[in-house]
Amino acid sequence: MELSYIINELGEEREHYFNAVAPPVIQSSNFALRTVAEFRRKMQRETEEYLYSRGNNPTVTILEKKMAALEGAEHALAFSSGIAAIAAAVLSQVNAGDHVVSVRHPYHWADSLMRKFLPRFGVEVSMVDGTDIASYREAIKPNTKLLYLESPNSFTFELQDLGAVAVLAKEHNCTTIIDNSFASPLHQHPLKLGIDLVVHSCTKYIGGHSDVMGGVVCGAREMINKIFMREYMTLGAVLSPHDAWLFIRGLRTLPVRMERVAASARQVIAYLEQHPKVERVLFPFLASHPQHDLALQQMSNNSGQFSILLKAKSLEEVERFCDSLQHFLMAASWGGHESLIFPVAATYASEEHISTLPFNLVRFYVGLEDPDYLIKDLEQALSKI
Repeated sequence: MELSYIINELGEEREHYFNAVAPPVIQSSNFALRTVAEFRRKMQRETEEYLYSRGNNPTVTILEKKMAALEGAEHALAFSSGIAAIAAAVLSQVNAGDHVVSVRHPYHWADSLMRKFLPRFGVEVSMVDGTDIASYREAIKPNTKLLYLESPNSFTFELQDLGAVAVLAKEHNCTTIIDNSFASPLHQHPLKLGIDLVVHSCTKYIGGHSDVMGGVVCGAREMINKIFMREYMTLGAVLSPHDAWLFIRGLRTLPVRMERVAASARQVIAYLEQHPKVERVLFPFLASHPQHDLALQQMSNNSGQFSILLKAKSLEEVERFCDSLQHFLMAASWGGHESLIFPVAATYASEEHISTLPFNLVRFYVGLEDPDYLIKDLEQALSKI
């Protein structure tokens, strides 16, 4: 299926809404029925029919069809946030007494789900170094049901060998789930490598404008329908029609934005990599990265995220650098038009604070600004260290 067809035409039956170029926002929460028989049929086929917008909604359906096609999946289900999609996918695969193996240091709220939430309901979780397939193999137990991945993962950008993990999971009858937000559905296709379910924080690249939140789960129709009838309908973390419309709008420019972001990030990284006040750049597409070959094998291109370790001896120096930046906003998310930083130093209450990440690590996201404009900003801020 052609990319241009997916983002511009798939799911958009324009003759049904006056041939409008942009699909309408079907804001209705309820859909009327003419007969008891029709009501009965829709209730029996709620995974496919429009009955109540906590289930299916025509505007949301357009987005789900596009996201499924972009990931090469049979079906997709849209949620009100990325963590809602992650939580629903994970919960759909486990029961009390089960065991999960998760990559170490995933997205913060996924980490909280694994470490704090699942154990409350009798689900055991082991966090492993995902760079080594042996870590997964050694952690698997007779009651292991799920292997959770995030490749590359947040802040430090280690990769997992998706094909190898998928093979291992099938040997032990385990499901695999990956957070594919970093790469976007354009630059990495985990389902083709054998992964079962792919989740995205649509808040990032899919929306692209930092003005809407959502998430999606993509996979086999049977697995998605199971999530729909249980976690989705019961917990109710559904995406609103208007937010789905904003994501459809974002998809129109996704290929162009990703191409720009990738090229600009490489230019900014080239500047930082040679700077004497930068200790190290963490980015899988650098030849110096220990998993560079795997990155080239699994992903077709880079995206806009990377981290640096500053040559700073104190929190004060890191803060001075970050506070001096004028054109990188300081914010928690990424994936929009604006360039951002997330300083790990912000999580430190004092010099004595113990963290799993070093205080001198700063995560960057390069947006759509001119890279020379950003480099000049970096140059003046680095001079403050």
